[in-house]
Order: sequence, then C-alpha cells, then structure tokens
Amino acid sequence: MIQFILRRLLAAVPVLLLVSLISASIMHLVPGDAATVIAGQNATDAEIAQLREQLGLNRPFPVKLAHWYADLARGDLGKSILLNRPVTQAIAERVPVTLALAGFALLLTVAIGVPCGIVAAIRANTWVDQAVLTLALVGVSVPNFWLSLMLIVLFGVMLDWLPAGGYVPFADNPAEWVRSLILPGISLALLQIGLLARITRATVLEILQQDYIRTARAKGLPRLMVIGKHVLKNVLVPVVTVVGISFGLLLSGSVVIETVYSIPGMGRLLANAIFGRDYPLIQGGLLITAAVLVLLNLVVDVLYAVIDPRIQYDQR
Repeated sequence: MIQFILRRLLAAVPVLLLVSLISASIMHLVPGDAATVIAGQNATDAEIAQLREQLGLNRPFPVKLAHWYADLARGDLGKSILLNRPVTQAIAERVPVTLALAGFALLLTVAIGVPCGIVAAIRANTWVDQAVLTLALVGVSVPNFWLSLMLIVLFGVMLDWLPAGGYVPFADNPAEWVRSLILPGISLALLQIGLLARITRATVLEILQQDYIRTARAKGLPRLMVIGKHVLKNVLVPVVTVVGISFGLLLSGSVVIETVYSIPGMGRLLANAIFGRDYPLIQGGLLITAAVLVLLNLVVDVLYAVIDPRIQYDQR
C-alpha cells in the first residue's frame, strides 16, 4: 500500500506541472493584461507600458514560464500582480474557506442523498420512490446560481432567517459560521444530492437482487438487519467513488456560489485573478486546486481497500 501511494504521488508531479502549463498558455493567449487593469481606463499608453515593464509582463512567455518554474522548485508560487503579495499567502487565506464550504456541502450531500437513495430503492415503484426521483430531477435541473438568488430572497430578505451573504470564520463565532454556510451549502449541494440519490438507488436495487440477500431473507433475518449488515456494506464502494467525484465538483462549483454569496474563498479569488490577468495567482491557484483533487483521488483509492479487503493493489 505504501508503495502504491508513493507511486501515485510521483505520478501526480507531471500532471500538476502540465496543469500549470496549460493554464498559463491559455491566459497568455487571452487579450489584455494586468497592467491595463491596474492602470485604469484613464491611463496613457506610456503609463501602461511603464507599468508593464515594472511588472515584467513584457517578457516573452517562455521566459516568464521558466522564471515561474524556477520559483516553484524553491517552493515559491510567485507574487500576485493585483494583490502585490505572495501567492502562497493569498491562497492560504482562501483555501480554508472554500474547503469549509465544499465540506459542508458534501456533508449535506451524503446525509441527504444516501438515505433518500436507500429509501427509494426499498420502496421502489411507490410514491416514495417517485418523490425521491422527482427531487433528484429537480436537483439536477435547477441552475445553482438561480437557486442561490431564490434562497437569498426567501430566507435572507423576506424571512430574514439566515445571512444573505458573507462569511464568518469559525474562530470568531462557530454558530454564525454554520449559519453563513447553510444557504451557499444548500445551493452547492442540491445537484450532487440528486445525483448521489439516483446512483445509490440504482446500486441498492442491484444488491437487493443478489443471492446472498435472498439467502439472508430466507433465514428470517429482520429487514433492517439485512439492509444494515449486507446492503449498506456493499453499497459503500460505489458511494465512496461518487462522493470523491462530488467533492471535486463541489470545489469547482464554488466559483459561482462564492461570487453570489460574497464568500472570500478560492473560487472568488481565481475569478478575480482571471478577470485581472493575474498570471502568477492563476497558475498558483489552479496548481493548488489540482493538487487537492489528486490527493482526493488518492484518498478514495485507499478507502477502497479499507472498505473492501478483497481489493488489492499491485505492489510490484
């Protein structure tokens, strides 16, 4: 297992470098630069050219990329052009916020999606099953930005039950931290809840048709014991797979949610960096995001072997 983990980590290095190269290349092809944004609309061409010289934006793309990789080898992601501060510092302040939002949304996804899928499978072809499928369809169909606006109007403005935006750090006030995550967490999780419920339902229906389930029922085991001891254990592997994918989608989907709810997370930071052509911040942010996703996939692979000991990894 240790050899497998080390091999996966080593294999992730070229993937991360390729991600940074692609992101830098795409941003280099996009018209405009950070000097124009910083200088403002009233700046002259001479002032923009001088600022571009100061920021090093007039260097050829291969030279800028070589400098960035050289800094990366020393553990330095460079300096943000717009924020005028180290990229690592800017990202370190925002990553916990995005992870908190994505983690809260994932908790809602698992806590609602898995039970709904199991209940729908047990009560297949009944009104309960149809209600869960309808909920899943709504979750998949409703755009999260529209849902966010509706939740803000209803619960943040009309009823005034929850904050309409902003973020309260956990260290400042744990209760307000939870309240500030409820609306964005629901907006972010609804799509994944629908997907997880449908996949869980399909998996449970397949398991219920297996011979060992029929044998357990023939022995007279109570229905709840059959579900708890046999069904849940065997549904964990596909559920863990979906949960791993869902967490990655929640991280990527946080860009829209953080913008709508004015949450100072990584998604909003990267969106501002893209609009401002802040190349070091874009490369560093995407590199960290890709590293989190690679690590998440590795954790999911390890959990497979923990959940089902029959899964073995090649140690050669």
